[in-house]
Amino acid sequence: MTVLVTGATGNIGRMVVTELRRLGADDVRALTVDPGRAALPAGVSVYRGHLGRPSSIVAALEGADVMYLAPHLPTVDEVCRLAHAAGVRRIVDLVGPRGGIWQPIEDAVEASGIPWTHLEPGEFMSNATLWANQIRAGNTIRDAYPDATNAPIAQEDVAAAAAQILLTTGHEGKAYPLTGPAALSRREMIRLLGEALGRPLEYLELSRDQAQPVFEQVQGAAADWYLDGLDTLTRHPQTELHPATEITGRPATTYRTWARTHTDLFQ
Repeated sequence: MTVLVTGATGNIGRMVVTELRRLGADDVRALTVDPGRAALPAGVSVYRGHLGRPSSIVAALEGADVMYLAPHLPTVDEVCRLAHAAGVRRIVDLVGPRGGIWQPIEDAVEASGIPWTHLEPGEFMSNATLWANQIRAGNTIRDAYPDATNAPIAQEDVAAAAAQILLTTGHEGKAYPLTGPAALSRREMIRLLGEALGRPLEYLELSRDQAQPVFEQVQGAAADWYLDGLDTLTRHPQTELHPATEITGRPATTYRTWARTHTDLFQ
């Protein structure tokens, strides 16, 4: 079986490629804009191309049985048409919570006529890097909505679920909301980061207006959208789900473990 991974040098795409090889997949294609700098695992066939230029992915699609579709909104309809024309038999797409900004990807994949599986992760643990500059500068973290609660997931667990689904059948027509193993408030996340770094971090709560410029510094135009989400999670906390664990058969990464493994991001 030939598996095509698009966005193969992105944060999750790269992990999907690595996980596929770990699981024994011997015919993996990786789509990337710069094959010379890809530095992907041995045995992977690297193709030059980008989802933003659909004509550039035709060669990679030819003969591919299954495709991991990275999230890219502007050209998803054309990419899906090309995948259908090439004879791709299954698509596993990475989107986000149903009804969110990535919903057009799910719609396009379903309209393609190709059997599909949607991966709908919530917030990634790696979003903690929003605090990285503040953590490097000191022990006081200025943030908003301290009681906003969700169950963030490690990108590694999302990639592991994707690889397992790519290599097995029985997931067609299913959408998997993916979360980490425990629901945590933002105040609790910062406490766990401090434990991992070996120093207490103080949470300084900001009002929405005070937080706006702080979040814009690291998120730009997405700051409003992110803060709106935190407001929602304060009023409607997210609880943990466990489909990633059920798919992979291995324990989900806890926030404490993720923080200890990624202290380099904050130093």
